Amino acid sequence: MKLCGCIDMTIRKKNSIYTANRDDPKGAVLVIPHYVLNSAAYKTLSGNSVRLLLDIGMQYNGKDNNGTLLASWRFMSENRGWTSASSLKNALNELEEHLLIIRTVQGHRPNKASWFAVGWAALSNHKRLEIKTQSFPRGKYAHWMPNLTSKISRKMPIPKRIFAKATYPQETYL
Repeated sequence: MKLCGCIDMTIRKKNSIYTANRDDPKGAVLVIPHYVLNSAAYKTLSGNSVRLLLDIGMQYNGKDNNGTLLASWRFMSENRGWTSASSLKNALNELEEHLLIIRTVQGHRPNKASWFAVGWAALSNHKRLEIKTQSFPRGKYAHWMPNLTSKISRKMPIPKRIFAKATYPQETYL
């Protein structure tokens, strides 16, 4: 009888470890407002750009680091698993074009990475930012429209009426 209790305890302990790793109540949460997800700027992003937006957004703590988010090749390849520098660069350019992220510090070689901010949150006050809080284009993605020179990887979905009446062809019976 004691052996069964020991095995039962081991199983419970193992399950609690898996649950703790899966459902960490102190874990970080990425919050992207529905207004962003429903914007034309977001809906026309390529898959790599959506992934990069999530990878950059994961760094944002919701408090005081918007403007100091990294998207350098070294950081993204080591910490987020990116394998192509050109894909990362193209996705970064697309996110900047769509105004979903804003460059706050211009990086330069050999060892200074660019910093970015997400466009739906307020810019944090940080001494080393090259952009002022007053000139930060928060929410500009909502007014983004594709121009003639922009490459759109996805077409905008055409909104359909939700409650449109279905019409069925009349059937004739003999």
